[in-house]
Amino acid sequence: MVAIVKNRRKSLPREGVRKLTKSLKQEFTNAHLKIGRDTLFNILRKHNMLTLRKKYRSRTTNSYHRFYKYKNIIKDLEVNRPNQVWVSDITYIRTIKGFCYLALITDMYSRKIVGYDISNSLELKGCQRALNKALYQAKDTTPNQHPINSKIQSKEF
Repeated sequence: MVAIVKNRRKSLPREGVRKLTKSLKQEFTNAHLKIGRDTLFNILRKHNMLTLRKKYRSRTTNSYHRFYKYKNIIKDLEVNRPNQVWVSDITYIRTIKGFCYLALITDMYSRKIVGYDISNSLELKGCQRALNKALYQAKDTTPNQHPINSKIQSKEF
């Protein structure tokens, strides 16, 4: 019986126990084996032949939208000092209750986080608070350029 499953797994290595039970029913009958789903599951577990389910990740970025995509104005810029260019991004963090959103402002030269904010929504306020923290940290020095991410997170921009 294990040999029958191994032979089947050569062509379909990710096939689970439920589908194996249905697809191999005729082969088991021909081999005079009467095996149900739970029995097959226990046998495959004993022989370490169970497949693991793939974990699906949430799709959090939509780059295909109707909004204007800004050009990358710092693509060919040579960054040679701190606070010359700040870049920003929003990162989704999965929690028990769903997602929270981390807005980051990073100095491109030193790669140091100069401002951040964690919020429960993707509203513009989180990004503004992160920028205000960055400006407060930098005091008199402000970046010459702060490029805008081409992916849309909010219609408020």
